[in-house]
Amino acid sequence: MAIEPFDVVDLIRTKRDRGALSTDQINWLIDAYTRGYVADEQMSAMTMAIFLNGMERTEIRDLTLAMIASGETMSFETLSKKTTDKHSTGGVGDKITLPLAPLVASFGVAVPQLSGRGLGHTGGTLDKLESIPGWRASISNEEFYRQLEEVGAVICAAGSGLAPADGKLYSLRDITGTVECIPLIASSIMSKKIAEGTAALVLDVKFGSGAFLQDPARGRELAETMVQLGKDAGVDTVALLTNMNVPLGLAIGNANEVRESVEVLAGGGPADVVELTVALAREMLELAGVHDADVEGALKNGQAMDTWRAMISAQGGDPDAALPVARETHVVVAETDGVLVEQHALPFGIAAWRLGAGRARKQDPVQHSAGIDLHVKPGETVTAGQPLFTLSADEPERFVRALEALEGSYRIGNAEEFESAPLIAGRIS
Repeated sequence: MAIEPFDVVDLIRTKRDRGALSTDQINWLIDAYTRGYVADEQMSAMTMAIFLNGMERTEIRDLTLAMIASGETMSFETLSKKTTDKHSTGGVGDKITLPLAPLVASFGVAVPQLSGRGLGHTGGTLDKLESIPGWRASISNEEFYRQLEEVGAVICAAGSGLAPADGKLYSLRDITGTVECIPLIASSIMSKKIAEGTAALVLDVKFGSGAFLQDPARGRELAETMVQLGKDAGVDTVALLTNMNVPLGLAIGNANEVRESVEVLAGGGPADVVELTVALAREMLELAGVHDADVEGALKNGQAMDTWRAMISAQGGDPDAALPVARETHVVVAETDGVLVEQHALPFGIAAWRLGAGRARKQDPVQHSAGIDLHVKPGETVTAGQPLFTLSADEPERFVRALEALEGSYRIGNAEEFESAPLIAGRIS
């Protein structure tokens, strides 16, 4: 039996006492945890020590590289197109990947978007797309590369071989109260994205009530950390810091978010979804060397829609098929005249989850028809009796707990009480 070069308890003590781990220690720790030598309870102690005491800049870099080295990496060198990717830290109503990937690909750039499923109040891109009859999240490597070459955009499930250490660590963080830790968030996201092999990456880092990090300063710190990690690995990386205090768009759920995405691709859709889609597309295209692209024009003239239809069809989906519709609805109306001055994102995400749009455990199914459709956004005038939002679910008994989550989540007041805030709060490059 081989003698291990380090003792995990010594490493835990080092982080507990605010010390720094060396490159060799971090490489050994991640390798030993991946192969099962370091136990979950020991890694739980380590993640809590990191949560409480942080990591130095070099430690975060070493942790990211060690997680990449724990598994396979991908390469797009054989493609005839440049690659560019996007990652969002997640939020309520965030369906941006759906219109964004085909929009960028319609300019001759390859967008390899390996996505995941939702857990808790944050929706998963794959869950949304599986609302489309016939669409497949899992495709072979051969299909993946062929679709990138022929269509330009792929949104699919990531294989288990990419950064497997992150998969183990992510599950552990979820049950140990260490999710909201910048070194662990940054290394988790960037290990997977760098392992995916894209040449350029645009990050949508969210802050606010519906985001992992509510404080804008913490969001900026995370964005700066991830941009630097990307550049360390030779990946051109830019981040936009975006506001998630209010739900994004008017649809929260799965099938209804697909409908809203198709509206955007048809040249319509809510202004905030269009604004963020266009901003991210411009960043992705610039990094891929496509300058001064008429992004808005591609949404209005059908160029992006054609790529969407080809992308969905290539994975077995029917872009013309009817999407699921819930059996039951419940409309909430305004009780007074006035202006909608508050609409907090997190309670709406939790309510959609309780309606069946999300899952509490990874193995749970989702109801693709469940969700919430907003009829009014903050700053808009309403009259008593006017619909504010509609809840949708297959079982009417779900409405009670969803409405409980929404108590105090919105407020109608005077126009002077409303404070508008920019959707895009900053850019880090």
